[in-house]
Amino acid sequence: MCRTKMNRTGWQRWAAILAVPATILLTGCQVDIAGQTLPSPYYLTDDVQYYAPGPGFKLAREAAAMQELAAEQISEADTGY
Repeated sequence: MCRTKMNRTGWQRWAAILAVPATILLTGCQVDIAGQTLPSPYYLTDDVQYYAPGPGFKLAREAAAMQELAAEQISEADTGY
């Protein structure tokens, strides 16, 4: 009877010893080591988040509108309207 209880306790101990590292390895979380963000094991299956680079000049539409307005004013001045 005592031996069965020891076998069960030994088995449970080994299961816990093996389950902890397996849980840590299989969770797949990002890690921050020495300032580097290392990816999870599933980074190849993650969806891509890509943001296209915007224009170098932040007010491109406003500048284009001002140039268009200036061109209209010059053409109105030439035609006399």
